[in-house]
Amino acid sequence: MHMRKKEATILIVDDDEDIVFSARISLKKHFSNILTTSNPKQISKQLTTETVDVVLLDMNYRIGFEDGKEGIYWLKHIKEHSPETTVILMTAFGSVNLAVEAIKQGATDFILKPWNAEKLYSIVNAGVELARSKRKNKQLETIQSQNDKDFHQKTEHIIGDSNAMRASINLVQKVAPTDANILILGENGTGKYVFAKEIHLRSNRQNHPFIHVDLGALNENLFESELFGYAKGAFTDAHKDTIGRFELANGGTIFLDEIGNLPLHLQSKLLTVIQNRKITRLGESKERDIDARIICATNAPIHKMMEEETFRQDLLYRINTIELNLPSLRERKEDISLLSDYFLKQLNQRYRKQITGFSPDAISALKNYNWPGNIRELEHIIERAVIITDNKEIQTDDLHFSSKKSTAALNDNLNLEDAEKLLIQQAMKKHHGNISKAAKELGLTRAALYRRLEKHKL
Repeated sequence: MHMRKKEATILIVDDDEDIVFSARISLKKHFSNILTTSNPKQISKQLTTETVDVVLLDMNYRIGFEDGKEGIYWLKHIKEHSPETTVILMTAFGSVNLAVEAIKQGATDFILKPWNAEKLYSIVNAGVELARSKRKNKQLETIQSQNDKDFHQKTEHIIGDSNAMRASINLVQKVAPTDANILILGENGTGKYVFAKEIHLRSNRQNHPFIHVDLGALNENLFESELFGYAKGAFTDAHKDTIGRFELANGGTIFLDEIGNLPLHLQSKLLTVIQNRKITRLGESKERDIDARIICATNAPIHKMMEEETFRQDLLYRINTIELNLPSLRERKEDISLLSDYFLKQLNQRYRKQITGFSPDAISALKNYNWPGNIRELEHIIERAVIITDNKEIQTDDLHFSSKKSTAALNDNLNLEDAEKLLIQQAMKKHHGNISKAAKELGLTRAALYRRLEKHKL
C-alpha cells in the first residue's frame, strides 16, 4: 500500500557517506524533503534557505576526536538560529554522559548507530510533530500579544434593519463562506472593521486568526518588517526572529485597512505577495507559503485613484473580487434608534449608569443631524452624553454635535471673497497642504488654485 509522504524537511549532517546514504533512503519513503551534507559548516546556509523541521546531527567529525564536542557546538548553533527546529543526535558511542549533556543543551533525542529503520522513522516523526507544535505555539503567542496591543480586537455586531444595511448583510452571507478576496468601501466610521470581522466569523476560517493591519498608521519604513517579518540581525533593532502579520494570519484572515494610503512602490510589493502567496522575511532568502484570506478596506475613492494612476490597476483587480460598499449613516437614518439603544446599553454598563433611553426631541435631533463621522461619531456623541447627563433620559442639550464649526463661519459672513478664502483654507487644511488634492476638491485646476492662494496671500 502506497503511503502518502508527510510534508516535512529533514536535514542529515554526517561526514560518513554510508550513514548519510542509508538515512536518506530510509527517510525518503516517509518525508517529502530530505537534505544532506557531509560538512556541518553548511548548516547555516540550509537553515536560512529552508524551513527545517528536524536535523539529524552526527556527534563526532574529526578523526581521533570522539568526545562529541563538535556535535554540541553545532547543536547550540542550530538552537540559536532556528529554535523551532528539532535536533536529534546520532552517535556510535553509547556514551550516556554525552547524551545527557546534549539533551541539556536542547537536543530532543539521540539515536545510536547502527539503527533500525523503524526506530529512526519513529524518532524523526516525533521530531517533526514537535517542530510543528513549537511553530504553532509561537504563532499563537505572537497573535495573543498582537491582540493585547490591538484594542480593536473586541467583537462588535452588525446592527441595522434599513434596506441599505440589509443589502450589505445579504452580500456578506453570500461571500463569507467563499475564499474570495473582498474590498470594503465606505466613509470613515461606517463599520468597515466590524464587517471584515463578521466575514471572518462566518467563513470556514473562523477558528483561525483574524489579523488587523492599519496601513494608514503604518510607517512606510516598517511596512515590510511588520507584514513579512524579519530574521534576527536583519536591521539594528532586530533582536530576535519575528513573525510578520501575513504569517500570523496563516489559516485565517488578514484585514488590510486603509489600503488607499499605500504608496505605489509598496503596492507592487503587496501585489507580488498576493499573486505568489509567498513571503520572504527581511534578512532571509527562504520563501514561506502563506494561506490567508485577504480582506481590504478604504475610505479613499480608489477607482478614481486607479484612473489617475495613484493606485495600481492590477492590485485593485486582485483585491476586489467582491466589492462591498457600506452605506453612510445619512443613507440609513432609520437605523439611528437601533444603534443609539445598542450604544446606550453598552455605555450604561461601562460607566455604571442607569439611563433609560432618549427623549423624543433627542431622537429627533439625532435623526436630523448629518453624521459626517458616521457610526463612530454617533457612538462618541452618545458616550459624551452618558458621561455628562444628570437626567434619567438623554435630552437634546446632552448631545454635543460637532459639525457646526465649519458652516458657522460661512453663514455669518456672506462676503464672496471671504467665503472663497475660507473654503480654500479648509481644503488646504483637510489635505495637509497637498495642492493637487485640494484643487480637485474645490473643482479647480492646480494653476487656478495657485493663483487664488497668491491672491489671498495664503
